[in-house]
Amino acid sequence: MERKVFQLGDIVQMKKPHPCGNNEMEVIRMGMDIRIKCTKCQHSVMVPRLKFEKNMKKVLRSKEQPADEGTL
Repeated sequence: MERKVFQLGDIVQMKKPHPCGNNEMEVIRMGMDIRIKCTKCQHSVMVPRLKFEKNMKKVLRSKEQPADEGTL
């Protein structure tokens, strides 16, 4: 099984919706546990990485990569 690729600041779609009815979450902290924040009600929850990867459907919007300031 292929590991899902996500990064800090991504908006991801979860399999089950949050109690407010929204299933879009923003990744706000990464480590052994992942903290995600509901994009509708702003409630945040911390889940173990394995459970997060199991319950994540896909990355909806990836955080923009900042341009290198050294290149002109």
